Amino acid sequence: MARILIADQIAEQGIAMLGDHHDVTVQTGLSEDELVEAVADISALVVRSQTQVTARVIEAAPRLEVIGRAGVGVDNIELAAATARGVIVVNAPLANTMSATEHAFALMLAAARNVPRGDSSLRDGRWERSRLQGVELAGHTLGVVGLGRIGSGVAVRARAFEMRVVAYDPFVSTERANSLGVELCSLEELLAQSDFVTLHTALHEGTRGLIGVEQFALMKPTAYLVNTARGALVDEQALYDAVTEGRLAGAAIDVFSEEPAIGNVLTTSDRIVVTPHLAASTAEAQDRAAVDTVAQVLDVLNGRQPQFAVNAPPVDPETMMVIGPYIEAAEVAARVASQLEGGQLQGMRIEYLGEIANHEAGPLRAAAVVGVLEPVSVAKVTIVNADHVAEEHGLPVDEDRGMAREPYANLVVVHVRSEGGETNVAATHTPQGVRIVGIDDYEVEIAPGVAPFVLAIENVDRPGMIGRIGSLLGEWGVNVNSMSSVPGSVEGRALMALGIGRALTAEERVEIAATEDIFTVRLIDLT
Repeated sequence: MARILIADQIAEQGIAMLGDHHDVTVQTGLSEDELVEAVADISALVVRSQTQVTARVIEAAPRLEVIGRAGVGVDNIELAAATARGVIVVNAPLANTMSATEHAFALMLAAARNVPRGDSSLRDGRWERSRLQGVELAGHTLGVVGLGRIGSGVAVRARAFEMRVVAYDPFVSTERANSLGVELCSLEELLAQSDFVTLHTALHEGTRGLIGVEQFALMKPTAYLVNTARGALVDEQALYDAVTEGRLAGAAIDVFSEEPAIGNVLTTSDRIVVTPHLAASTAEAQDRAAVDTVAQVLDVLNGRQPQFAVNAPPVDPETMMVIGPYIEAAEVAARVASQLEGGQLQGMRIEYLGEIANHEAGPLRAAAVVGVLEPVSVAKVTIVNADHVAEEHGLPVDEDRGMAREPYANLVVVHVRSEGGETNVAATHTPQGVRIVGIDDYEVEIAPGVAPFVLAIENVDRPGMIGRIGSLLGEWGVNVNSMSSVPGSVEGRALMALGIGRALTAEERVEIAATEDIFTVRLIDLT
């Protein structure tokens, strides 16, 4: 059982999922010093937006394999530090799509129709219908900054409100925008023509302070700004000044540069609607965020590829459906090839054969590098830092693509080169799991789950060889779980593959190698 720390409150369903398999501790509100002490022996850390996972925290957790962010953004996690240490960071980008979309509209309507001010004045005993006259959404232009899942959801619903929708997103194609009924334009054009501007872009150094003094100067004095994305996208003082000076009609803000935002200048204007980071705060979104994140944490701890690894090569779901089953095959092939070759590694080459050759192969490459380097690297090697560790080791990695090789629809073939030569191992995926189907020019079939070790013996192809080796193994009390012998391309040679219950000692391997008609004896560890 792995030790898991949950440092922010998440839905009980997620906690229960982790507790069914691992040792779970929930400690919230920890300072950085307290968190550093708490992570010393954990394998997984689960947070939301409150806990700051700094480089210092990551360095203090030598066993850490995965950080789960139960939500969308990961700006409270030092991704570079996590990646360098091989720690996989996962999040739940789909969990709050609907709740954030709806909250953006709730804020837009609240600002347009003066809902908070009307509520407050009536509770104070005032009836101010004329002073609180609002504006309609229909017939006005909505500017959407960022056409990701949430921005797209807002755009679609704005069309139902009979709004014209323009958008700024340099990474979205015209075809995608057209399918949403949205006109693409520059940020400056969007600000100049929009009656409502809503922000749905990620926070990074290129977007920090995206909307400031210059941008507010471009907007209509009758326009409203809505922000449910990240507080630091907006210069808060500039927004306050624009609203209080009448250069902007109003704003609706759910996120702030520093939270909790008690005393924030934006909370002092009754023309700015404010909510305490509620966009994802629905029961449904919290359940989805916890469940989606926890499922991926369990995937990583069980050696599987998570669906949304933030610091791993991005792969779309359609591609993952094709290549996903072959990720383990790539790692197994590489691990076996490196053991068979031995010696000082000089390079590796990966072949993708079949339909997988037509798709992005980043995860397959990363898995193969992990298979080669994990047994020999001092640094932890995972899918997120595989290329970096390979570069540190001076290990060149080449890739080739080709047609399927009968009778297999897809194969991953890993070639490992040392000063002594080259070994290649081919692996595929079957309904029964991964199968090793080729070692050099020998067509084998080895199921990794059948035995923890495989004894690969190249010998003269003649009757009685398996019996002779089997007798030796019997004398040593070594259980044989499987056995096969296949001819190679060199006449008179065969490869004997014996699945055995324990590793042979060096002396035992030497004795087998000294047996007549034996060319090579190599042990494969499949554990």
